[in-house]
Amino acid sequence: MRASGRALSLAVIALAWVGIDAAQAEAPRLALPVDCSMPDVCFIQQYVDTQSDAGAQDYRCGPLSYDNHGGTDIRVRTMAEMEAGVPVIAAAPGVVKGLRDGMADVNVSKIGREALGGRDAGNGVVIDHGNGWETQYSHLKRGSLRVRQGQRVDRGTPLGEIGLSGNTEFPHVDFAVRHNGVTLDPFTGRAEATGCGEGESIWDSALEEALAYVPGGALFDGFLDRPPELDAAVEGAYRDAQPGRAAPALVYYGLAWGLQGGDRDEIELIGPDGKTIARAESEIERDKARWMRFTGRRQPAEGWPAGTYQGRYRVWRGDELVVDMRRDLTLD
Repeated sequence: MRASGRALSLAVIALAWVGIDAAQAEAPRLALPVDCSMPDVCFIQQYVDTQSDAGAQDYRCGPLSYDNHGGTDIRVRTMAEMEAGVPVIAAAPGVVKGLRDGMADVNVSKIGREALGGRDAGNGVVIDHGNGWETQYSHLKRGSLRVRQGQRVDRGTPLGEIGLSGNTEFPHVDFAVRHNGVTLDPFTGRAEATGCGEGESIWDSALEEALAYVPGGALFDGFLDRPPELDAAVEGAYRDAQPGRAAPALVYYGLAWGLQGGDRDEIELIGPDGKTIARAESEIERDKARWMRFTGRRQPAEGWPAGTYQGRYRVWRGDELVVDMRRDLTLD
């Protein structure tokens, strides 16, 4: 009986390897899993971690990942865009294998990871594409799911919307690709943690421009009457702020993503007369998935003069300007 069992196991293993080879040849060509313009409305903030030990690297050997990250994070810049609704769509035809809805859209730093009860992916959908291939779409907006268990979907079928559910601090969809249970990087077709560099993409070839690698950039900026807090800014708490001439302080802030150690930033607030009111500059000490800088001053004794104030935030990487934000505020 033991010998027969071993023979059966070996036969199954042999068939499994044949199946893997056949399935690799039939890898689905993936469409964008979001229905929004890339990279001006949506963009990729983090990629699959290709580094096998502690630390993280993206497929271009850059820092846009984090330890053991198994997906591609496609985000929107603001909560307002998330609330307006950004569709998440099927990247290839298949059958809905699993789904979850009902989890609140809340920054995990506010509630703690323990409150998730192991449901780190938040609301989401898993699609079976056949031949061992599946895709997962995580952190979707509560109440946005448009599919049901067992439903057959086509490429581009709406699944839900970008959200803030589960273990996340910014609105996005985490798009994961698996083959026979192994997580793959769709930009190289290789398993996670197997090294950065060249590979064979499984994205549709027409997406080359939309998926071009962008190593950091601007999120948004604004004016306040007090110093901002990072989480509040990301959650959209300041989006309607419009300081007036009676403001106790005038503060300009800027948020950026994907900054690297050694980047240099400069932020400046300029008055209606063209003179600098406040200014700050620094060198970024280490890689930052997101970063906020602000500068400002208290209201002068004579009050704020009427006119147009300008805020400007810039970040340099060597001689390259990677962030350049500018905003005007008119005080009547």
